[in-house]
Amino acid sequence: MTNTYIESFPAEAKVVRAAFYSSFLALAIGGLFGIIQTLHRTGYYRFMDSADYYTVLTAHGVLLAITFTIFFLVGVFTWATTTSLDRPVEDIRFTWAWYGLMVVGTVLTAIPIFAGFTDSEMSASVLFTFYAPLQGHPLFYFGLVLFVVGTWLAGVDWFRSWWAWKQEHPDKRIPLPTFMVLTTTLMWYIATLGVAAAILLFLLPWSLGLVESVNPLLTRTLFWFFGHPVVYFWLMPAYMMWYVMLPKISGGKLFSDPLARVVFVLFLILSVPTGIHHQYLDPGIAEGFKFIAMTNTMFLLLPSLLTAFTVVASMEHGARQRGGTGYLGWLKALPWRDPVFAGMALAGLMFAAAGFSGMINAGMNINYLVHNTFWVVGHFHLTVGTAVALTFMAVTYWFLPQVTGKALWNRSVALGQVVLWFVGMTFMSNAMHRGGLLGIPRRTAEPQYDGFEFEAAVGSVGELDAQIALGGALLTLSLVLFFANVVGTALNSRSDDLPANEYADTLSGPSDAPLVLDNLKLWTAIAIVLVIFAYSFPLLSIIERGGLFGPELTELPVHIGLGLEYLWATTISTVTTASETVVALGAEVNW
Repeated sequence: MTNTYIESFPAEAKVVRAAFYSSFLALAIGGLFGIIQTLHRTGYYRFMDSADYYTVLTAHGVLLAITFTIFFLVGVFTWATTTSLDRPVEDIRFTWAWYGLMVVGTVLTAIPIFAGFTDSEMSASVLFTFYAPLQGHPLFYFGLVLFVVGTWLAGVDWFRSWWAWKQEHPDKRIPLPTFMVLTTTLMWYIATLGVAAAILLFLLPWSLGLVESVNPLLTRTLFWFFGHPVVYFWLMPAYMMWYVMLPKISGGKLFSDPLARVVFVLFLILSVPTGIHHQYLDPGIAEGFKFIAMTNTMFLLLPSLLTAFTVVASMEHGARQRGGTGYLGWLKALPWRDPVFAGMALAGLMFAAAGFSGMINAGMNINYLVHNTFWVVGHFHLTVGTAVALTFMAVTYWFLPQVTGKALWNRSVALGQVVLWFVGMTFMSNAMHRGGLLGIPRRTAEPQYDGFEFEAAVGSVGELDAQIALGGALLTLSLVLFFANVVGTALNSRSDDLPANEYADTLSGPSDAPLVLDNLKLWTAIAIVLVIFAYSFPLLSIIERGGLFGPELTELPVHIGLGLEYLWATTISTVTTASETVVALGAEVNW
């Protein structure tokens, strides 16, 4: 491979570029809503009434956690399959079709969300989790369905490329980037069955008036069947970049291809049977089922620890190839002035911190203390907000020249941008975690209760608010620099002096990996068995106790005119039976 990606795959480069630009648009809007939320909650400046906060929060979550991440993912995965298989997609029209379906789904979902800012009854301020009995407009659910179907078809596209390649190379091992794409896609297919069932069988018919009510605990459990593995759907393309790009930029090779395959197999089989750990405070689920979920979650530490070992070993190899010496002295030899390397390395460092806070979330007893607090928000901002987002922004500085044929506008600005994001998120996430330990709630525009003051053992709530506001301001400035580089690069003229479209070679190659690792049918079957083991009895128990369509409840369309006190009082009063469901709702939804 001696050419740029756009020279080797001009048609596919257009799709990848379109996916990236769609991702960046979602990042811009979601980032704007992020600073609005930050200033509102900390009380420094309020652009809106508190009732509108939940519309902003919904848009922020959906646009960043779903739209930004997954549009970027499909771009990266299309690049990975075409590059590693060295063949174009089978039908570029099919590729454009699934991209178009994702765009249509995003637009349809966004319309009722943004309608929350108006007096229209077409609204969906139901937050990222869209828990019943909060009811969004049918267009919201229909758009989500189209978006997910678009991602399913994208997976079909990648599998078609692999199957065609396999017919021509029956004795060759699956190239590592394609292997990562296929295992991630299989995990996604399994995980999205939960949210698809929740929407198509319950929430969408309910919002259309075809059924009178739903079982809130059932739809909530089906959401988290999807809600935790979606975290790994965001993370696995970041992991891919750490495995196949970071070692090369470091100046060396990937330490172990077999270990990388093991990691992605483990994510495939372990990611889905863990969602109930988000429901530790739901009394409608037996403690034994929660213990199983906790055990499954703890096993997920293994692929993350293997990744840390493999990636750091690869970086050390690269640094020593560059002349680095000593136990830690080799760190100085790494290319810290390269924004692509610096951004990914800092993202990985922040993800290590996220792993520690994630262990707290995973443990049942400790989770009870932080579950509904700002701690969880801090954890999410370390994972999707830094490990994923910072990696995606950093690798953008490599990808943009590849898919546009134009040199990066300003490498110094790019370096400053990734460092600024790291510093801003350090301030923000630190304060969020500390605030969570004080019991400061999440998901609310008014975190301070009347007649009650949060008291910090160290510092003060005012200091925490200042850190959060400062972090939010730095993150916003970082986004401005990022988009300046994206626009500047797009407006640049074509360049002939660009790096080749290559990824890292390996010290231990695919020939050293057992053949069984490439048996995707086996690992998929094991993943399905584990899912059945983890979810069949909890779901049957929920249905037995609350019914398939739950207790009788009145739908609660969410739009701007509802006062928060009225909203919460109505939520409680509409659930007329199954007191455990009322408690479960109160445990997770803070108004």
